[in-house]
Amino acid sequence: MENKRRLIVLIAPPAIVLAIFFLAPLVIMLLYSFKDSTFGPMLPLSVKHYMIFLQTPSFFRLLLDSSKLSFLTAALSILMAFPVAYFLVFYTGARRIILLTLLILPAWTSFLLRVLAWKVILGSNGLLNQLLISVGLISEGAPILLYSQSAVLITLVYVWIPFAALPLFAAMERIDPRLHEAAQDLGASPAQTFWRVTLPLTLPGMASAFFFVFIPTLGEWVTPTLVGGVSGIMYGNLIQDQFARALNWPLGALLSVVLLVLVAAFSYVFNRFIPITEVPVST
Repeated sequence: MENKRRLIVLIAPPAIVLAIFFLAPLVIMLLYSFKDSTFGPMLPLSVKHYMIFLQTPSFFRLLLDSSKLSFLTAALSILMAFPVAYFLVFYTGARRIILLTLLILPAWTSFLLRVLAWKVILGSNGLLNQLLISVGLISEGAPILLYSQSAVLITLVYVWIPFAALPLFAAMERIDPRLHEAAQDLGASPAQTFWRVTLPLTLPGMASAFFFVFIPTLGEWVTPTLVGGVSGIMYGNLIQDQFARALNWPLGALLSVVLLVLVAAFSYVFNRFIPITEVPVST
């Protein structure tokens, strides 16, 4: 009985904070999606905006395009972070924590500044244009890639590489070195050891890295706004526009609910294949 009381005392504060700052906003957002208008009364509830959403193919198309871009961002981030994490874990010895800290150091700066830096690099007088002019490929500066979906992809991959490297690093650190020694003793080449030992044991880290990148990227609206232009718009921009410009909060809330349901579905599928208890955590 004493243990039960102690457990309740320990759980109560975080449970109250979670209820106030997470569950309550979700319920309010769900209720708002049933409002007839932004400034009208809450009752009677209406499904008008649900009908608008179902009858607007452009919403589904933008959600699909954003999902594809998020998927590509996550895949490229893992592809680039994997060799970095591999090198840190298996070739840098005791210095790997210091080097890992240096890797994630840019992530400590402002997200907005990192995105704006790419706007400068890809702009008319940016680093990329100066390089192309110096090698004679172009004669005058022009925005290369800027205000396109490619600019959004490049910037997002740059931003999320450190976050993809962390779970990969943690997964590789958990690999018992004796497994590599056993593979070598049995005559496996370094390539065979990688494909049959290292890579399979790193899969949980790859899966968690994928969702670490995919889920926040799916709701992105700052990066597309700064470097994407009209052609780089994402689903998050649509939500932001409904709240800030169109002042259609019920439709914005509905779009947010749809995104939340999609992310919850992805998380459920992720948990089916890799339970949350098996997700590697860096120590």
